[in-house]
Amino acid sequence: MNTRYTRDQMAARVAQDIPEGAYVNLGIGLPTKVANYLPQEKEIFLHSENGLLGMGPAPAPGEEDEDLINAGKQPVTLLTGGAYFHHADSFAMMRGGHLDICVLGAFQVSHTGDLANWHTGAPDAIPAVGGAMDLAIGAKQVFVMMEHQTKTGESKIVERCTYPLTGIGCVSRIYTDLAVLDVTPEGLRVREMAPGLTLADLQAVTAAPLLAPLE
Repeated sequence: MNTRYTRDQMAARVAQDIPEGAYVNLGIGLPTKVANYLPQEKEIFLHSENGLLGMGPAPAPGEEDEDLINAGKQPVTLLTGGAYFHHADSFAMMRGGHLDICVLGAFQVSHTGDLANWHTGAPDAIPAVGGAMDLAIGAKQVFVMMEHQTKTGESKIVERCTYPLTGIGCVSRIYTDLAVLDVTPEGLRVREMAPGLTLADLQAVTAAPLLAPLE
């Protein structure tokens, strides 16, 4: 396999697609990196489901505030004009369609945009869906950010999810370490590929049909 995007490159790529004035939730794990790559000249409002709006990037070492954390319990900063509020109000924002974009990790995404990101079905796994279901159906657009394959080399992009679903047909775009894919009515359309990768290379490691990039 040729060059893969690093996790930081993936985060920077997602940040490019977030427009001025957007209200955005960044999911736990890999998506939190996106905050560090949002251009300062763009006014973008980051929401965290534990009750933050106007969240900034990670603080410098030694400047952490233990009372100021995101939903993944990582220290964050608060931008000028930012606010914190009750957990119930935060979920009302999510469920009420007030978020433009959410960026979530995933175990699997189907070619029709079904999302499985909360439980692998393993007997020893702790099922903890958190706010993922609320975000998946409440946000106007759902971006998934994940590795293209599992640690054992299986495709995370599939024709049909085999893990318990978080949401049906909710994913708009997928960002992996190999490609950027759009979920369209025709199927998964390749938008970009990692340097040196061909469509045949990408299809060989993807368990769902791919459509060539538009000219």
